[in-house]
Amino acid sequence: MTDQTIQDGKTLAIINYLTFIGLIIAIIMNLEKKNPFTFFHVRQMLGLIIMLLASNIIEGYVNSWLGTCFWIITFVCWLFGLFYAAKGEARQIPVIGEKFQEWFKNIN
Repeated sequence: MTDQTIQDGKTLAIINYLTFIGLIIAIIMNLEKKNPFTFFHVRQMLGLIIMLLASNIIEGYVNSWLGTCFWIITFVCWLFGLFYAAKGEARQIPVIGEKFQEWFKNIN
């Protein structure tokens, strides 16, 4: 990705990490521009939302302590993604970020 592509998509990439509504806004606003930097971070955030839902299900139905640990891991991954979006880097979330890119490759 070029520096211009990153600068053009940086704002939407950051908005993407703010809330679920921010994700929707980033997707809709990027449909016309099709900025690859923004879509990279959209795919990461979609994966994080799945992780959050899984942690809530685990916490509610399986084990409260395990769900809380999974939630903390999700939160740290969210901070990682937000940090690198603000920094202007397309860095995958450790361990599972590659899978998020693979699972949501149709979002571009």
